[in-house]
Amino acid sequence: MHRSVRRTRRLLVGCGVSILICHIGLSQMVRGGTEVDHRLMLANTRFSIKLFTELYSQDGGKNLFVSPASVTFALTMAYNGAQGDSQRAMAQTLAVNDLSLDELNHANAALKARLDQVSSDVQLSIANALWTKQELTFNPVFLQRNQDFYGAYVAALDIDDPQSPAIINAWVRQHTAGKITEIVDRLDPATVMLLVNAIYFKGKWASEFDPARTQAQPFTLLDGQQKSHPLMVQTGHYPYYRGERFQAVSLPYGSGRLNLYVFLPDEGVGLAALIPQLSAEQWASWMAQFHQTQGYLALPRFQLSYEVELNRALTALGMGEAFDPNMANFEGILSTPSRLYINSIKHKTFVEVNEEGTEAAATTSIDVLATSAIPQQTFTMIVNRPFFCALRDNETGTLLFMGTIVDP
Repeated sequence: MHRSVRRTRRLLVGCGVSILICHIGLSQMVRGGTEVDHRLMLANTRFSIKLFTELYSQDGGKNLFVSPASVTFALTMAYNGAQGDSQRAMAQTLAVNDLSLDELNHANAALKARLDQVSSDVQLSIANALWTKQELTFNPVFLQRNQDFYGAYVAALDIDDPQSPAIINAWVRQHTAGKITEIVDRLDPATVMLLVNAIYFKGKWASEFDPARTQAQPFTLLDGQQKSHPLMVQTGHYPYYRGERFQAVSLPYGSGRLNLYVFLPDEGVGLAALIPQLSAEQWASWMAQFHQTQGYLALPRFQLSYEVELNRALTALGMGEAFDPNMANFEGILSTPSRLYINSIKHKTFVEVNEEGTEAAATTSIDVLATSAIPQQTFTMIVNRPFFCALRDNETGTLLFMGTIVDP
């Protein structure tokens, strides 16, 4: 099956796009209150960390940068069409077992509304769209849920028209401020539906790095070799945490609701000792222990692209049935009984960090076929070796991006 899937000097920009492509084979936004269900936020944190650690276990020797939020929104919209054992497997993977489908949808609507209202000093928007094959009849309940709870734009599409990919790509460009220009190069004639999620973030560092202080310093790679690389330097008060065999700092954007968390293992320890500690409970404990501390920070400028197929990781997390043509059950998508299964889930990201900000983008494609009080202290944190980072919304706890940078 064919799949379709310059630098911004003063702004932090992040984009995520998820796309769901369905094929035929054999085998009004709810805004009424923006209080986010704590069960959803715990579930999202659990899934984000499980997905990230699973990907790290598969390929921890390379740069890794993913958008858990993009993957989560895409899977949750698809989840609305899952039934039976497939629905239970996806619920287990997404960690939403204790939420009914109605509760989950209302909670996601509240979360999206809260994220859309982030603040005036940064931009964070989430948009969804669903294109359906025009000659097919879709389950109106499935479509209505995606419209009501995810604000999805729904439209019929002539899958056979060679110009149809341009329609989808234009929507993607619009909702990622042009940072992602193409997600579909062609459509398989068997496609029955495309579901796309886009996340866009733009904001300034609360305290920009002075380019004049940037200097080339040795950066130690995983194999012990060193390379000369530009490190941005800054001193000031930061949310800081000294953990067991690592230190971490939080770099705020704008008013501080959105932050980049940087975790640096101690020398001789490495990411291989830090990443296995990640869990929802451990993450919550770490977040509670950051405190304002005077310090000196050196952070590398870096740019990377990352691409991975998520089938293996999601199968390891318990969602393997959704990829099995003989077992998958997505009968909630079409009006007539149909055997649909997920053929592949692919994820691509891009990130660049410099003195004034960051530019980041992510795409996720899903092909579905039928068938406390702490004494004040000072710190020095020179990020001159592989490190872990996460871009987090501190108000909702949403993990927008996560990564390990081993070679900037």
